[in-house]
Amino acid sequence: MTRPFVYSMRLLSLSALCATASAAETFKYTTEIPEGIVTPDKVETSIGRLDFTDGVPSRETADKVYDFMDTARAADAFLKGMPAASLDAMLKGNQSLGAVEPHQVVLFDGLMDAKSLFLTANTSTIYVFPDLDLKRNGPTVVESPVGLLGAANDGFFRFVTNITGGKYLFLPPGYEGEVPEGYTVFRPETYRLWVFLRSSPKSKSPEDVEAAANAIRDGLKVYRLADTENPPAMEWISGTGQAYNTIHYNTAEFYDHMNEVIQYEAQGLLTPEIRGLYASLGIEKGKPFNPDDRMKAILADGVAIGNAQARAIVWYPRIDMNMGGVQIYPDTGSAWNMGYPERNTAFSGADGATMNTDARVSFHYPYTGVTPAMATPREGTGSDYGCIYLDADKQPFDGSKTYKVSLPPDAPIANFWAITIYDTQTRSMLQTDQAAAGIDSFKEGLRYNRDGSIDIYFAPKAPPGYQNNWVQTIPGKSWFSIFRMYSPLKAWIDQEWRPSEIIRTN
Repeated sequence: MTRPFVYSMRLLSLSALCATASAAETFKYTTEIPEGIVTPDKVETSIGRLDFTDGVPSRETADKVYDFMDTARAADAFLKGMPAASLDAMLKGNQSLGAVEPHQVVLFDGLMDAKSLFLTANTSTIYVFPDLDLKRNGPTVVESPVGLLGAANDGFFRFVTNITGGKYLFLPPGYEGEVPEGYTVFRPETYRLWVFLRSSPKSKSPEDVEAAANAIRDGLKVYRLADTENPPAMEWISGTGQAYNTIHYNTAEFYDHMNEVIQYEAQGLLTPEIRGLYASLGIEKGKPFNPDDRMKAILADGVAIGNAQARAIVWYPRIDMNMGGVQIYPDTGSAWNMGYPERNTAFSGADGATMNTDARVSFHYPYTGVTPAMATPREGTGSDYGCIYLDADKQPFDGSKTYKVSLPPDAPIANFWAITIYDTQTRSMLQTDQAAAGIDSFKEGLRYNRDGSIDIYFAPKAPPGYQNNWVQTIPGKSWFSIFRMYSPLKAWIDQEWRPSEIIRTN
């Protein structure tokens, strides 16, 4: 007698037994059972019909719900592992240019352009990216000059510290050695850190850009603490014009990359819950990751769903639910959003104890670099941002059409403003014939209106008379935009001065 036949006979017997029992008269301890705690024999759901015998799932139903459970977990792992995968991709991108040792640092000495696949970077400030690997190199020092601003993020893209000038010492997790005096000391939860720094040149002239780059070369030093007495000379790797990738994958390879990260990193990389989520998919520190054919198919499905979830959250945040804090101008129903919902860099809700995972996704899918300094504008210093994914009619941008944004007179800035557009696929600068994929107030020849306002156009071809006010788009591709205010003043912070919506003009 075959096993399936025996199994079927047992189910039939159990079913008959249950039917008999239900039809029998009540017993001494029989009570009324609330309907809400009973599982019906047949349940219709979004994944199909689920079959039970007196609450016991059939083997087919068990298999069905396990497939659903694993797929849902795979999608959730994509969303919750995204910060770690993004930072890992950033470090690997810099390593591909040769930045392997602490003293080898990528410097965009001629500014960044659209060739680099880099999440929503700008083309107006000089970037420099020291990468730290405390597992490989032990305690590591960053000496930063005053005027070079930025922050350090750990391996999960969590904020560690702002960098504003001075000597910073980063110690590996679990470090028990001596800690010398003379440093500001940090003990991150991960081995690897990304330090992102930037400097604003006086203008975008080659001379001013080179002067700002030289100030970085003269003042920034990165070295192992063990090399303090004789640190190696800095090696500057130019990132300008480099076609390289710093963006995590949206395919099943994502899980292979996360496995590499989990195997390498300290336990503090992930919370116990997220660590358990990955373990349920077969990704666990100290163990091989060898998904079978079933799990490979599920991971491919899960990452596709997770990627779609991320894009839905970014383009269509649920304002009436947990994403109301993303709007800059909620009083008008404007499409302008902020990078950090509720200006909360920990994504921890108004009470500081309620994790908004959608808010975390809405940041990490299109952006990088976590620091409170970029979340809360301060008058006359730092920077603030407006991000826009939909036009005035709440429709995605069409690269074949012409759009316009109007900036009122007297932009309230102590430094400059900039507007950049990005590829909706890569979330990097849109690659056209324009290196900058945008315009800033440094640009010569901008055409202002009589009242001092200015109109910026986005189109495949420049409208007549607006060549200098034009950002090129591509028919057949969409785009989105970020408006940056460097050293914003009171009228921006109080929202008395606002950019218009981006309107379609044809």
